[in-house]
Amino acid sequence: MSEAVTITDIDAAAARLNGHARRTPLLNSPFLDEIAGRRVWIKAECLQHTGSFKFRGAWSALSALDEDTRKRGVIAFSSGNHAQGVAMAAARHGVAAVIIMPSDAPQLKIDNTRALGAEVVLYDRVSEDRDAIGAQMAEARGLTLIKPFDAPMVIAGQASCGLEIAAQAANQGIDTAQVLVCCGGGGLTSGIALALEARAPNMTVRPVEPEGFDDVARSLRAGRIERNPALSGSLCDAIITPQPGDLTFPILKRLCGPGLSVSDEEALRAMALAMLRLKIVLEPGGAVALAAALFHKEKIDGEDVIAVASGGNVDPALMTRALALVDT
Repeated sequence: MSEAVTITDIDAAAARLNGHARRTPLLNSPFLDEIAGRRVWIKAECLQHTGSFKFRGAWSALSALDEDTRKRGVIAFSSGNHAQGVAMAAARHGVAAVIIMPSDAPQLKIDNTRALGAEVVLYDRVSEDRDAIGAQMAEARGLTLIKPFDAPMVIAGQASCGLEIAAQAANQGIDTAQVLVCCGGGGLTSGIALALEARAPNMTVRPVEPEGFDDVARSLRAGRIERNPALSGSLCDAIITPQPGDLTFPILKRLCGPGLSVSDEEALRAMALAMLRLKIVLEPGGAVALAAALFHKEKIDGEDVIAVASGGNVDPALMTRALALVDT
Protein backbone atom coordinates (compact mmCIF):
# COMPACT_ATOMS: atom_id res chain seq x y z
CA MET A 1 0.00 0.00 0.00
CA SER A 2 1.17 3.53 -0.74
CA GLU A 3 -1.27 5.19 1.69
CA ALA A 4 -0.51 6.53 5.16
CA VAL A 5 -1.91 3.36 6.79
CA THR A 6 -0.85 -0.22 6.12
CA ILE A 7 -2.23 -3.59 7.19
CA THR A 8 0.72 -3.79 9.59
CA ASP A 9 -0.52 -0.59 11.26
CA ILE A 10 -4.02 -2.02 11.37
CA ASP A 11 -2.93 -5.29 12.95
CA ALA A 12 -0.87 -3.38 15.52
CA ALA A 13 -3.84 -1.15 16.37
CA ALA A 14 -6.06 -4.21 16.73
CA ALA A 15 -3.52 -5.72 19.13
CA ARG A 16 -3.54 -2.54 21.25
CA LEU A 17 -7.34 -2.58 21.23
CA ASN A 18 -7.52 -6.20 22.33
CA GLY A 19 -9.09 -6.35 25.78
CA HIS A 20 -10.19 -2.70 25.58
CA ALA A 21 -12.63 -2.45 22.66
CA ARG A 22 -15.66 -4.69 22.30
CA ARG A 23 -15.92 -7.17 19.45
CA THR A 24 -19.34 -6.09 18.24
CA PRO A 25 -21.76 -8.63 16.74
CA LEU A 26 -22.85 -9.13 13.13
CA LEU A 27 -26.66 -9.27 13.33
CA ASN A 28 -29.37 -10.45 10.95
CA SER A 29 -33.17 -10.37 10.85
CA PRO A 30 -35.44 -12.17 8.37
CA PHE A 31 -37.81 -9.19 8.58
CA LEU A 32 -35.08 -6.86 7.29
CA ASP A 33 -34.01 -9.40 4.68
CA GLU A 34 -37.54 -9.32 3.28
CA ILE A 35 -37.50 -5.52 2.97
CA ALA A 36 -34.06 -5.50 1.33
CA GLY A 37 -34.68 -8.44 -0.98
CA ARG A 38 -31.42 -10.07 0.13
CA ARG A 39 -29.67 -11.03 3.34
CA VAL A 40 -28.74 -7.95 5.35
CA TRP A 41 -26.03 -8.21 7.99
CA ILE A 42 -25.64 -5.39 10.49
CA LYS A 43 -22.29 -4.73 12.16
CA ALA A 44 -23.56 -3.28 15.45
CA GLU A 45 -20.92 -0.70 16.32
CA CYS A 46 -23.63 1.09 18.28
CA LEU A 47 -22.80 -1.48 20.97
CA GLN A 48 -19.17 -0.34 21.13
CA HIS A 49 -17.95 1.59 24.20
CA THR A 50 -19.51 5.10 24.24
CA GLY A 51 -22.09 3.96 21.70
CA SER A 52 -20.05 4.23 18.50
CA PHE A 53 -17.04 2.95 16.56
CA LYS A 54 -15.12 6.10 17.54
CA PHE A 55 -13.68 4.47 20.67
CA ARG A 56 -11.56 2.27 18.39
CA GLY A 57 -9.73 5.16 16.74
CA ALA A 58 -9.44 7.13 19.96
CA TRP A 59 -7.87 4.25 21.87
CA SER A 60 -5.57 3.43 18.98
CA ALA A 61 -4.34 7.02 18.74
CA LEU A 62 -3.84 7.54 22.48
CA SER A 63 -2.19 4.19 23.03
CA ALA A 64 0.26 4.90 20.19
CA LEU A 65 1.54 8.11 21.85
CA ASP A 66 4.73 7.99 23.88
CA GLU A 67 4.09 8.25 27.60
CA ASP A 68 5.47 11.77 28.07
CA THR A 69 3.37 13.17 25.23
CA ARG A 70 0.24 11.39 26.45
CA LYS A 71 0.70 12.72 30.01
CA ARG A 72 0.35 16.31 28.79
CA GLY A 73 -3.19 15.54 27.68
CA VAL A 74 -5.14 15.48 24.43
CA ILE A 75 -7.61 17.64 22.56
CA ALA A 76 -10.25 16.71 19.99
CA PHE A 77 -13.08 18.29 18.02
CA SER A 78 -16.30 16.43 17.40
CA SER A 79 -20.09 16.65 17.25
CA GLY A 80 -20.21 13.95 19.88
CA ASN A 81 -19.13 10.42 19.03
CA HIS A 82 -15.42 11.11 18.60
CA ALA A 83 -15.73 13.38 21.63
CA GLN A 84 -16.98 10.55 23.80
CA GLY A 85 -14.48 8.07 22.39
CA VAL A 86 -11.54 10.36 23.15
CA ALA A 87 -12.96 11.28 26.57
CA MET A 88 -13.24 7.63 27.60
CA ALA A 89 -9.88 6.63 26.14
CA ALA A 90 -8.20 9.55 27.90
CA ALA A 91 -9.91 8.75 31.20
CA ARG A 92 -8.81 5.12 31.00
CA HIS A 93 -5.25 6.27 30.32
CA GLY A 94 -5.47 8.71 33.24
CA VAL A 95 -4.86 11.85 31.19
CA ALA A 96 -6.77 15.09 30.60
CA ALA A 97 -8.96 15.65 27.55
CA VAL A 98 -10.35 18.89 26.09
CA ILE A 99 -13.18 18.39 23.58
CA ILE A 100 -14.36 21.11 21.18
CA MET A 101 -17.99 20.50 20.24
CA PRO A 102 -20.50 22.38 18.05
CA SER A 103 -23.12 24.19 20.09
CA ASP A 104 -25.90 22.44 18.14
CA ALA A 105 -24.65 18.93 18.93
CA PRO A 106 -27.24 16.67 20.59
CA GLN A 107 -27.41 17.49 24.27
CA LEU A 108 -27.02 13.81 25.15
CA LYS A 109 -23.60 13.76 23.49
CA ILE A 110 -22.47 16.96 25.20
CA ASP A 111 -23.63 15.68 28.60
CA ASN A 112 -22.03 12.28 28.12
CA THR A 113 -18.70 13.80 27.10
CA ARG A 114 -18.63 15.91 30.25
CA ALA A 115 -19.70 12.91 32.34
CA LEU A 116 -16.70 10.98 31.02
CA GLY A 117 -14.45 13.63 32.57
CA ALA A 118 -13.56 15.80 29.59
CA GLU A 119 -13.55 19.59 29.49
CA VAL A 120 -16.07 20.63 26.79
CA VAL A 121 -15.62 23.83 24.75
CA LEU A 122 -18.58 24.76 22.51
CA TYR A 123 -18.31 26.57 19.15
CA ASP A 124 -20.60 27.73 16.33
CA ARG A 125 -20.51 25.14 13.54
CA VAL A 126 -21.44 27.70 10.84
CA SER A 127 -19.33 30.74 11.72
CA GLU A 128 -16.27 29.25 13.47
CA ASP A 129 -13.50 26.93 12.22
CA ARG A 130 -13.16 23.97 14.57
CA ASP A 131 -9.79 22.98 13.10
CA ALA A 132 -8.37 26.41 13.82
CA ILE A 133 -9.80 26.43 17.35
CA GLY A 134 -8.33 23.00 18.03
CA ALA A 135 -4.90 23.92 16.69
CA GLN A 136 -4.76 27.12 18.74
CA MET A 137 -5.77 25.41 22.00
CA ALA A 138 -3.40 22.51 21.40
CA GLU A 139 -0.47 24.90 21.01
CA ALA A 140 -1.47 27.05 23.96
CA ARG A 141 -1.84 24.14 26.40
CA GLY A 142 0.68 21.68 25.01
CA LEU A 143 -2.05 19.17 24.14
CA THR A 144 -1.88 16.55 21.41
CA LEU A 145 -4.65 16.90 18.83
CA ILE A 146 -6.52 13.66 18.14
CA LYS A 147 -8.24 14.28 14.82
CA PRO A 148 -11.63 12.64 14.22
CA PHE A 149 -10.70 10.85 10.99
CA ASP A 150 -7.68 12.22 9.11
CA ALA A 151 -4.91 10.68 11.21
CA PRO A 152 -3.07 7.40 10.57
CA MET A 153 -3.54 5.85 14.01
CA VAL A 154 -7.21 6.84 14.10
CA ILE A 155 -7.79 5.22 10.70
CA ALA A 156 -5.88 2.13 11.83
CA GLY A 157 -8.05 1.85 14.93
CA GLN A 158 -11.29 2.19 12.97
CA ALA A 159 -9.97 -0.46 10.57
CA SER A 160 -10.13 -3.04 13.36
CA CYS A 161 -13.87 -3.04 12.67
CA GLY A 162 -13.07 -4.25 9.16
CA LEU A 163 -10.92 -7.09 10.47
CA GLU A 164 -13.89 -8.23 12.56
CA ILE A 165 -16.26 -7.98 9.60
CA ALA A 166 -13.95 -10.16 7.50
CA ALA A 167 -13.75 -12.86 10.19
CA GLN A 168 -17.44 -12.76 11.08
CA ALA A 169 -18.56 -12.86 7.45
CA ALA A 170 -16.29 -15.84 6.81
CA ASN A 171 -17.92 -17.63 9.75
CA GLN A 172 -21.28 -17.12 8.01
CA GLY A 173 -19.90 -18.45 4.74
CA ILE A 174 -19.93 -14.99 3.13
CA ASP A 175 -17.09 -14.38 0.70
CA THR A 176 -18.55 -11.66 -1.51
CA ALA A 177 -20.62 -8.69 -0.37
CA GLN A 178 -21.00 -4.97 -0.62
CA VAL A 179 -20.17 -3.36 2.72
CA LEU A 180 -22.08 -0.13 3.32
CA VAL A 181 -20.45 2.28 5.75
CA CYS A 182 -21.86 5.46 7.30
CA CYS A 183 -19.39 8.06 6.07
CA GLY A 184 -18.39 11.53 7.24
CA GLY A 185 -14.72 12.34 6.73
CA GLY A 186 -13.94 8.77 5.78
CA GLY A 187 -11.91 7.41 8.70
CA LEU A 188 -14.12 4.39 9.30
CA THR A 189 -14.84 3.86 5.62
CA SER A 190 -11.20 4.01 4.52
CA GLY A 191 -10.06 1.88 7.45
CA ILE A 192 -12.60 -0.84 6.74
CA ALA A 193 -11.69 -0.72 3.04
CA LEU A 194 -8.00 -1.27 3.83
CA ALA A 195 -8.75 -4.12 6.23
CA LEU A 196 -11.04 -5.86 3.76
CA GLU A 197 -8.57 -5.42 0.92
CA ALA A 198 -6.14 -7.51 2.95
CA ARG A 199 -8.53 -10.01 4.57
CA ALA A 200 -11.66 -10.18 2.37
CA PRO A 201 -10.67 -8.87 -1.08
CA ASN A 202 -13.94 -9.92 -2.76
CA MET A 203 -15.87 -7.40 -0.66
CA THR A 204 -16.50 -3.86 -1.88
CA VAL A 205 -16.92 -0.93 0.50
CA ARG A 206 -19.43 1.78 -0.39
CA PRO A 207 -19.76 5.02 1.59
CA VAL A 208 -23.25 6.18 2.59
CA GLU A 209 -24.07 9.80 3.41
CA PRO A 210 -27.09 12.04 4.04
CA GLU A 211 -28.72 13.70 1.04
CA GLY A 212 -27.27 17.16 0.51
CA PHE A 213 -24.10 16.27 2.39
CA ASP A 214 -22.67 13.71 -0.03
CA ASP A 215 -19.21 15.21 -0.44
CA VAL A 216 -17.56 11.78 -0.52
CA ALA A 217 -19.86 10.45 -3.24
CA ARG A 218 -19.35 13.60 -5.32
CA SER A 219 -15.61 13.51 -4.74
CA LEU A 220 -15.44 9.89 -5.88
CA ARG A 221 -17.36 10.75 -9.05
CA ALA A 222 -15.16 13.77 -9.75
CA GLY A 223 -11.90 12.09 -8.84
CA ARG A 224 -10.96 15.02 -6.59
CA ILE A 225 -11.99 16.33 -3.19
CA GLU A 226 -15.21 18.37 -3.22
CA ARG A 227 -16.75 20.26 -0.29
CA ASN A 228 -20.28 20.30 1.03
CA PRO A 229 -22.08 23.58 0.29
CA ALA A 230 -23.48 23.63 3.86
CA LEU A 231 -22.35 22.35 7.26
CA SER A 232 -25.74 21.96 8.93
CA GLY A 233 -29.29 21.06 8.03
CA SER A 234 -29.46 17.29 8.45
CA LEU A 235 -30.45 15.09 11.37
CA CYS A 236 -27.30 13.05 10.66
CA ASP A 237 -25.01 15.39 12.62
CA ALA A 238 -22.50 12.62 13.38
CA ILE A 239 -21.41 12.34 9.75
CA ILE A 240 -21.62 15.92 8.50
CA THR A 241 -18.09 17.03 7.62
CA PRO A 242 -16.89 19.73 5.20
CA GLN A 243 -15.10 17.30 2.86
CA PRO A 244 -13.20 13.99 2.77
CA GLY A 245 -9.84 13.92 4.53
CA ASP A 246 -6.53 14.40 2.77
CA LEU A 247 -5.42 11.01 4.07
CA THR A 248 -8.74 9.21 3.72
CA PHE A 249 -9.69 10.30 0.20
CA PRO A 250 -6.86 8.55 -1.68
CA ILE A 251 -7.86 5.31 0.07
CA LEU A 252 -11.53 5.84 -0.69
CA LYS A 253 -10.76 6.68 -4.31
CA ARG A 254 -8.66 3.54 -4.79
CA LEU A 255 -10.80 1.02 -2.95
CA CYS A 256 -14.44 2.12 -2.69
CA GLY A 257 -17.41 1.67 -4.97
CA PRO A 258 -19.83 4.50 -5.77
CA GLY A 259 -21.27 6.38 -2.83
CA LEU A 260 -24.92 6.25 -1.80
CA SER A 261 -27.09 8.86 -0.10
CA VAL A 262 -30.31 8.62 1.90
CA SER A 263 -32.88 11.08 3.20
CA ASP A 264 -33.33 11.99 6.84
CA GLU A 265 -36.69 10.21 6.80
CA GLU A 266 -35.10 7.03 5.48
CA ALA A 267 -32.52 7.22 8.25
CA LEU A 268 -35.30 7.60 10.82
CA ARG A 269 -37.18 4.62 9.39
CA ALA A 270 -34.03 2.52 9.55
CA MET A 271 -33.58 3.56 13.20
CA ALA A 272 -37.09 2.38 14.00
CA LEU A 273 -36.68 -0.92 12.18
CA ALA A 274 -33.35 -1.55 13.89
CA MET A 275 -34.99 -1.10 17.28
CA LEU A 276 -38.06 -3.18 16.46
CA ARG A 277 -36.32 -6.03 14.60
CA LEU A 278 -32.78 -6.11 15.99
CA LYS A 279 -33.38 -4.54 19.43
CA ILE A 280 -30.53 -2.06 18.92
CA VAL A 281 -30.58 1.74 19.16
CA LEU A 282 -29.18 3.81 16.29
CA GLU A 283 -28.79 7.54 15.75
CA PRO A 284 -29.58 9.03 12.33
CA GLY A 285 -25.96 9.24 11.20
CA GLY A 286 -25.38 5.69 12.40
CA ALA A 287 -28.39 4.38 10.49
CA VAL A 288 -27.72 5.66 6.96
CA ALA A 289 -25.91 2.47 5.85
CA LEU A 290 -28.83 0.32 6.96
CA ALA A 291 -31.24 2.77 5.31
CA ALA A 292 -29.39 2.39 2.01
CA ALA A 293 -29.51 -1.41 2.29
CA LEU A 294 -33.25 -1.36 2.99
CA PHE A 295 -34.53 1.44 0.77
CA HIS A 296 -32.05 1.63 -2.12
CA LYS A 297 -31.78 -2.06 -2.89
CA GLU A 298 -31.83 -1.45 -6.65
CA LYS A 299 -28.41 0.23 -6.33
CA ILE A 300 -26.82 -2.76 -4.58
CA ASP A 301 -25.65 -6.06 -6.05
CA GLY A 302 -25.31 -9.55 -4.60
CA GLU A 303 -27.09 -11.92 -2.26
CA ASP A 304 -25.59 -10.41 0.89
CA VAL A 305 -25.04 -6.85 2.01
CA ILE A 306 -23.29 -5.78 5.18
CA ALA A 307 -24.30 -2.46 6.76
CA VAL A 308 -22.21 -0.90 9.51
CA ALA A 309 -24.45 0.58 12.22
CA SER A 310 -21.86 3.10 13.32
CA GLY A 311 -23.46 4.81 16.31
CA GLY A 312 -26.41 4.87 18.67
CA ASN A 313 -26.21 8.12 20.64
CA VAL A 314 -29.69 9.48 20.01
CA ASP A 315 -31.92 11.73 22.09
CA PRO A 316 -35.13 9.98 23.26
CA ALA A 317 -37.37 12.52 21.52
CA LEU A 318 -35.78 11.78 18.16
CA MET A 319 -36.14 8.04 18.65
CA THR A 320 -39.82 8.59 19.45
CA ARG A 321 -40.14 10.52 16.20
CA ALA A 322 -38.50 7.65 14.32
CA LEU A 323 -40.79 5.02 15.83
CA ALA A 324 -43.84 7.04 14.79
CA LEU A 325 -42.90 6.52 11.12
CA VAL A 326 -43.34 2.74 11.04
CA ASP A 327 -46.21 0.37 11.68
CA THR A 328 -45.58 -2.11 14.46
